[in-house]
Amino acid sequence: MRQIHRRQFHLASSTLVLGAAGLRAAPSDRLAVGFIGVGTMGRGHLGSFLGMKDIEVVAVCDVVKERTDSAANTVANHPNYKPSGKQAQKFDDYRKLLDLKGLDAVVIATPDHWHALQAVHAARAGKHIYCEKPLTRTIGEGRKVVEEVAKAGIVFQTGSQQRSEFSNHFRNAVERVRNGMIGKLQVIRIGVGVPAIACNLPAQDIPEGTDWERWVGPAAFRPYHSDLCPKGVHGHFPAWRSYREYAGGGLADMGAHHFDIAQWALDMDKSGPVKVIPPKDPKATSGLRYVYANGLEMIHGGEADCVFVGDKGTIRVSRGKIEADKPAILTDPLPEGGFRVYPSNNHRRNWVDCVRQNKECICPAETGHRSASICHLGNIGYRLGRELTWDPAREAFPGDDEAQALVNPPLRAPFIW
Repeated sequence: MRQIHRRQFHLASSTLVLGAAGLRAAPSDRLAVGFIGVGTMGRGHLGSFLGMKDIEVVAVCDVVKERTDSAANTVANHPNYKPSGKQAQKFDDYRKLLDLKGLDAVVIATPDHWHALQAVHAARAGKHIYCEKPLTRTIGEGRKVVEEVAKAGIVFQTGSQQRSEFSNHFRNAVERVRNGMIGKLQVIRIGVGVPAIACNLPAQDIPEGTDWERWVGPAAFRPYHSDLCPKGVHGHFPAWRSYREYAGGGLADMGAHHFDIAQWALDMDKSGPVKVIPPKDPKATSGLRYVYANGLEMIHGGEADCVFVGDKGTIRVSRGKIEADKPAILTDPLPEGGFRVYPSNNHRRNWVDCVRQNKECICPAETGHRSASICHLGNIGYRLGRELTWDPAREAFPGDDEAQALVNPPLRAPFIW
């Protein structure tokens, strides 16, 4: 698919075939994709995209040599690649990957503090983007990504796959809430982890093959520790997610998924709350409240991933199940002509199809940014320990310089936009 232009895409019928699984591109029209970050999450994405006949993985990139080598070997030995002997090029600097001739799109699965800079540079290079959630580490970074994606005219997907997958549980819940099946929505409870904390890990020796300076990148520099960047290829999710220098804690890690569903159910994909009220106990790590303009409250903490409480019933939904306190809430048919969610049952496939058809994905940059912003607002609320007023239109804390300073802190030089 070398002819894709970032602002215009023509789907030539002569290059497509219709198979039993739906619309597929002929071998001569494969989307050339590069992977930026091939740790645990990146390898998961790599395996899925390698299974798509209309995708050609042409490059992999990581700051740890063993991971890059492993990912390249995975590509070379995949059944879709091994007969032809095709090799994915290896990079330790994503900027060199973006310069690769013929590259159409990238998958970004690096730590959160890198998402924004890499997405902005990829958009400026005219590459379509699938970016892991939370979309960014700060609110200001998110707005920058949204602006650059719009300017470039590329197709963007945030990795909020609960909008597409998990047995349709979250999609079902959103449709039933939006169609009034639980009556007037009164409160939402989101059961996710704790807010981020400052990183205080001791210094360790940097392993051979790890570019620590490049791993830290735009974040404040600190010495290496294996909890942040484990040596070589590993099978767990590293603890960088816990620290505010690089991420948003458990509040943002799974919160980016579950608050995303709440925002969807509230029809707030382009907005957010107007107040952030932390618990009175300064040591508390749950109980923070978000208040929307209509008075509805969303609470950080609950008995399930997402709990929607209405005046006529309650829906509890998690990745493994959906349940309601009244069976009819889930068994009654949805009203004819009522709200229906965007049709998607495979998040990665939705991105590929939207690239091919020049359409908006189920979770574009603005949506991913607004969902991540909920997490960032929560972290700011816990950190400052006082009630905050938020203007979702201006994305600002009016008259509050202390809080505003946390919206868009500067990147570390020389890592610049």
